[in-house]
Amino acid sequence: MSVKQKEYIKMLTQLFVVFFKLGPSTFGGGYAMITAIEREIVDKKAWLKPNEVGDMVSVSASAPGGVVVNSAAFVGYRLAGILGAIISVIAITLPTFLIVLSLSILGMMFQDVSKVNAALKGVHAAVVALIIVAAFKVGKTSIMDSSTLFIAGLSTLLLLFTSLHSLYLILGGPIVGVTIISIKRALGLSAPTEKEEESHPPELNYPEYYI
Repeated sequence: MSVKQKEYIKMLTQLFVVFFKLGPSTFGGGYAMITAIEREIVDKKAWLKPNEVGDMVSVSASAPGGVVVNSAAFVGYRLAGILGAIISVIAITLPTFLIVLSLSILGMMFQDVSKVNAALKGVHAAVVALIIVAAFKVGKTSIMDSSTLFIAGLSTLLLLFTSLHSLYLILGGPIVGVTIISIKRALGLSAPTEKEEESHPPELNYPEYYI
């Protein structure tokens, strides 16, 4: 076995371990997990740069399926190609499947216990906090100027106070963004597309044959 093959297998193993560990913390769905995912893949592993988390969330939210599963596929494919995406998706869904199966059985047995209901209410409150933190962190890298602030604010208002489907915002956001950037550049104004980072994690150089 060559050195590149060993490195590739090591990367697949790390992907499985990281996402298998993240799987049990999927309370509240993908958005509530963004903070945990960022801590693992940016702060600890340096697999992505901080400003790439917003890209991950945008792609994952735009694609069909759950945000957390799509995020795992995004990271897995980025680091180890198609097999990496498959391994990451299996790793992050397997613990959840086992937990839900167990809870379903236990829930039928203890559904009328008041302490169980009280514990679930506590989980709901914690999930809200996790989603708020995730929104704040994504906003720090995505909101760069008055234009992006306007788009974010308008989208929030439309979601809160109208019955407009989120699909239209997902489709309309890129169109509005490209239009604003084009107008600014035509007028000779500054039109940044991402925030500059003071420091970047080291670039990853994994074998190319996995793509």
